[in-house]
Amino acid sequence: MVKAIRVHELGGPEVLKWEDVEIGEPKEGEIRVKNKAIGLNFIDVYIRKGVYKASTMPYKASTLPFTPGFEAVGVVTVVGPGLTGRKVGDVVAYAGDPMGSYAEEQILPAERVVPVPSSIDPIVAASVMLKGMTAQYLVRRCFKVEPGHTVLVHAAAGGVGSLLCQWANALGATVIGTVSTKEKATQAKEDGCHHVIIYKEEDFVTRVNEITSGKGVDVVYDSVGKDTFQGSLASLKIRGYMVNFGQASGAADPLPLSALQPKSLFLTRPSLINYTLTRDELLETAGEVFANIASGVLRVRVNHTYPLSQAAQAHADLESRKTSGSVVLIPDDN
Repeated sequence: MVKAIRVHELGGPEVLKWEDVEIGEPKEGEIRVKNKAIGLNFIDVYIRKGVYKASTMPYKASTLPFTPGFEAVGVVTVVGPGLTGRKVGDVVAYAGDPMGSYAEEQILPAERVVPVPSSIDPIVAASVMLKGMTAQYLVRRCFKVEPGHTVLVHAAAGGVGSLLCQWANALGATVIGTVSTKEKATQAKEDGCHHVIIYKEEDFVTRVNEITSGKGVDVVYDSVGKDTFQGSLASLKIRGYMVNFGQASGAADPLPLSALQPKSLFLTRPSLINYTLTRDELLETAGEVFANIASGVLRVRVNHTYPLSQAAQAHADLESRKTSGSVVLIPDDN
């Protein structure tokens, strides 16, 4: 038996329970991993509350009860029968499917894990796998950021937002970020934002219009959803790209297709799993993240760590915007 966070009913942070679970032994093509660090992401909140369901997303949200979590780094303790290329003692990371990382140990498909370079601390790796690979596909493939582009990043001091700002800056773009406080504005500046908008003090659409001399931005990376969606569309230039990859404030209101016509806008709602479908895509995506950390292009901010048993408190703090940068859960037996 190992300890894990279990969810028996959907709801607030209080539904996250610390319990004993049996995980069994790995089958063919699987490995058993003892987790050293577990990344906390907003998708975990969506799953816990029932915002995301199996029928509406590529991730397989289990029937109740389930163990949440989509990201972890750990040490291989058992290798399934007939499996080559993995050995006991390997330090590996995964992000995405399958759900279940909020546990001291878990069974994983070997093809979905990647080796962690020895130069990268497991806590850093756990904090950046899902967020870093998300940033990679957003700026390198979903909309390919290039020198001369102007980008707008909402929640610029958040886990993904921080990485987006750094990466887009390194690619030669002009970066505009929105944040909620002066403290987060300072961080966003440090992370490469050329212009920071504190949205509680000024209207971001008006400010973007001023910064771009009325032209608008090439792309908006919006993880906030309902509260920013219409303003994001208004901030785009003609033929601009609206990339909505989250809904921290709730789902955006339905949009008639005709609303995109006046500026010939593009709208996409991407997910990481569809950009890491193959083993080669996964390795390339993770490899670029790790390389950019090693070279200093990306500075990972692990601003908060919590014992795994206190995941409920971590969720509460994340939802109330008390956190910035990345949040990592540490198994209590580490």
